[in-house]
Amino acid sequence: MTIKKVGSAHWAGNIKEGKGAVSTESGALKDQPYGFNTRFEGKPGTNPEELLGAAHAGCFSMALSLMLGNEGLTPDSIDTKATVSLDKKGDGFAITAVHLDVEARIPGTDAATFERIATQAKEGCPVSQLFDTTITMSARLVN
Repeated sequence: MTIKKVGSAHWAGNIKEGKGAVSTESGALKDQPYGFNTRFEGKPGTNPEELLGAAHAGCFSMALSLMLGNEGLTPDSIDTKATVSLDKKGDGFAITAVHLDVEARIPGTDAATFERIATQAKEGCPVSQLFDTTITMSARLVN
């Protein structure tokens, strides 16, 4: 079974002064502005890297919940922040690293079990598998 989800972008103009907007089929994002200034100058709006970070954090958290459930564990909470690094590479840019910062409350487990399952989730998450880069992780069990 193939599941297809759609995200779209519109762009007009050159790279520096041009403007764009991204949307999702669900409507979670609708004409959200982005541009050179939101990506490289910290101006309000979104950018591809933060969208990838949000997608990765969400995917990882769901994968971790699934894998915990497979071992009979149910998390009270999982909070994940994904920091996506964009660096100059040759004539362009590349995503060079992603760091997952995870904090979870999981009754009935210990730190070693949590670390093992979190590492499996980091490697098995479908979004993790998209990145051709190193993905690091800090995982804290806070019971």
